Amino acid sequence: MRTTHLLLALACAALAGSAAGAQGPMCELFGPCMTPAEVQKAVTRAAAYPLGSERNPVRVNMPPGERAYLDRLRCSDGSAPAYDRAGSVGEGPFGGIMDVYVVRCSGGRPAEAQVYMDMYHADHLEDRPVPGFTIAPRS
Repeated sequence: MRTTHLLLALACAALAGSAAGAQGPMCELFGPCMTPAEVQKAVTRAAAYPLGSERNPVRVNMPPGERAYLDRLRCSDGSAPAYDRAGSVGEGPFGGIMDVYVVRCSGGRPAEAQVYMDMYHADHLEDRPVPGFTIAPRS
């Protein structure tokens, strides 16, 4: 019973935070929340670095967004790369925890790359490829 009350209290606190200008009802549970203006400033600063790097992670929507983005990447020979999640690697420039993926091309280049991702961007769909890859259109 106490666990149910605790979960309900956390959910209410998250919703209250979103009403105060936070990015979404769950942002308080996942780390610092940024206003849209703060996110835009962080995006502008991050643009000085390669997309998919630690200082400019690919912005996606949760784990399905990570996989959807990676599924659209193409190696230099046009093939889809293999990828594995290497883990979470700490707070990124947008205030969320980043994940890093090892991406491998068996017949093309790059042979292997690391792609950093920030999965706390429900309203963003990235259509640019990380360096060394191309990207297939969304279906």
